[in-house]
Amino acid sequence: MVAKIISTFLVSWLMVICTGCASNLVQQKPTTARSSTNKILIVAMTTSIEDSGLLNDLIAAIENKTGYQLKSISVGTGQALALAEKGEVDAVFVNSPLAEKKVLQDGTVMNRRLVMHNDFVIVGPAADKAQIRGKKDAVEAFSLIAKNQALFFSRGDDSGTNKLERDLWKQANIIPIGAWYQQTGAGMGHTLQVANDKKGYTLVDRATYLFQKKNLSLQILVEGDKKLLNLYHVMEVNPQKFPQVNKTAARAFSDFLLSGEGQRLIAAHGKNKFGQPLFFVDGGKTDKDYGF
Repeated sequence: MVAKIISTFLVSWLMVICTGCASNLVQQKPTTARSSTNKILIVAMTTSIEDSGLLNDLIAAIENKTGYQLKSISVGTGQALALAEKGEVDAVFVNSPLAEKKVLQDGTVMNRRLVMHNDFVIVGPAADKAQIRGKKDAVEAFSLIAKNQALFFSRGDDSGTNKLERDLWKQANIIPIGAWYQQTGAGMGHTLQVANDKKGYTLVDRATYLFQKKNLSLQILVEGDKKLLNLYHVMEVNPQKFPQVNKTAARAFSDFLLSGEGQRLIAAHGKNKFGQPLFFVDGGKTDKDYGF
């Protein structure tokens, strides 16, 4: 009887130990959060894609079509490319051609493809202290803003918009400093609202302006200059340089944006509400079609 009790006790004790071992094995299993078999898709994209409402139109379709859960990071193009350079995202969807080409050349990203475009506009208060209304040259408009020290709000965040703005000041041979020139360090939507509240000027993509127009008193004062063209590209982070990226998800995302369904969704965004699309699709085109 005693032997039987001891035997039963030993069996029970061994079962407890084995269960504990199995539990530890499960807990110590390495994570595969960024593996190609995982269903998370991480994309860094310029803030205008979210601020214009386009992201909301795309999320469900992207997830249904690709089977991946989209985790978007809305930042300026500079920050988006910095995340790519660290291998912290799977793809980028941005709007600064020169900056994009640099990370493409150094092997950070691959498969750069043109998705869509719209344009930038210079907006400001109706009083128009700088007298830029109707000007067709963005550089001339910036010169007048500086000359009259009219309040100007810059994103100051190394975004595609900010990069273009700095280039326009450079073309005007102006270093923007002084109380009239203020940087928000924020996205397009927030910068536009600050400029509106303080009755200043700013450079903004047309899509974000139209999407938020009902809450704004700022008016479009300068538009139509070829220098204000705004191209958006999608790029996949290079898995040869960053093995942890989800290359399958990145390709699925990129392919969806250029697919018939993706291009139709982009072309339709804002058309009913604003009487015009907020973006124009460019599937099959390249920078050369626009002189870049």
